[in-house]
Amino acid sequence: MITKGIRGAITVDSNTEEAIEKATLELLNEIWERNHLEGTSQISHVIFTTTPDLNAAFPAKFPRIALGWNDVAMMCFHELDVPNSLKMCLRVLVVINCEENFNPQFVYLKDAEKLRK
Repeated sequence: MITKGIRGAITVDSNTEEAIEKATLELLNEIWERNHLEGTSQISHVIFTTTPDLNAAFPAKFPRIALGWNDVAMMCFHELDVPNSLKMCLRVLVVINCEENFNPQFVYLKDAEKLRK
């Protein structure tokens, strides 16, 4: 068994707790589905970052409440404030324990799709 990371990002509609919650759960649910994850025991840890214009809530709060991820280690940080970079962006790195042949499916939603071009 090894660890691999699943990257993802989504833009958030506004700097409110509700908008950050909606975006966080949408992104994590899509990562879960595309990667056929089976349970939180597969998750080593999760790192969230937000652009500096998103500070109304900690994204890690929402999977604990809505998805029951109480035993998953999660941290939140701000992205570097790089000039002309994508604004209102929430990024995540879900690190999982998996077999060596697991092929992570990265998820980029809304305007965050621009990050992959």
